[in-house]
Amino acid sequence: MRQKKSTLGEHLALLSVKYSVYPNEVFQALILAKQTEKVAVCGNLNVEYRGKTKGETIFLITKDSDVVAQFRVEEEFLHRKDNPFESWMNTEKIKKKIAKQNTESAYIQIKDLRAGMKRINIKAEVLEIPQPTQVHTQFGNNIMVVNAIVGDDTDKINLCLWDGQINQINVGNCIELRNGQVCVFRGDRQLRLGKNGSISVLNSEQIKPPLATIR
Repeated sequence: MRQKKSTLGEHLALLSVKYSVYPNEVFQALILAKQTEKVAVCGNLNVEYRGKTKGETIFLITKDSDVVAQFRVEEEFLHRKDNPFESWMNTEKIKKKIAKQNTESAYIQIKDLRAGMKRINIKAEVLEIPQPTQVHTQFGNNIMVVNAIVGDDTDKINLCLWDGQINQINVGNCIELRNGQVCVFRGDRQLRLGKNGSISVLNSEQIKPPLATIR
C-alpha cells in the first residue's frame, strides 16, 4: 500500500490508535529503523527497514508474525523538524476511530490512553497529590491547580485537578473517572475532567479489577 505524503500522517495515526502506541513513537521507530537498517520495536509492533527506491524508504510493520502494513515514505517526510503528531490525531477520521474504541469498553487501562481521547472512563488508585500551586488565569482571577498521579496495574498518569476538585480525593483512594479526556502537556500525557467529567471515590466492592501495582 503506497501512502502519499498528504495521507501518511493519518495512516500512522490510525496505526497508533489501533495498536495503542503514540504517533510520535511510530515516527521515531521509522527513523531508527532507517538509520540502523534493522528492526525497531514500537510498543507491540516491529518496524523493519526494507530498502530504498526512487527517493523513498520502504518499511514493513508486523505484530508477532503477522504483517500489519507495508508502505513507502518520502525522505522529506522523515526529515521533518516540526511536531505534526497532534494534528494527525485531530482529523475527523481519527476522532471517529477513537470514539468507536472508547465505546467498546466501559473502562480503559491507563497504558492505552492516547492524546485526543475524550469521554473515557478509568478506575485507578491515587498514588500522589503534590502541593497545589496558585495560577493567575486570563480572566484575572487566581485558582489552585495540582497534577495528582493516579495509576492502575498497567501504568500511571498525571490527573489535572482544579480548585474544588482537589479536595475530592486523597492518596490511597481508589477512584472512578468518567467522561475524562487526554491531552499532552509539556510532553507528557495528562488526564483532565473537562466540562462534563466527574470523579468519585470507590468503595471496596466497586474496585474491579485490582488497582495500582505500578509506582
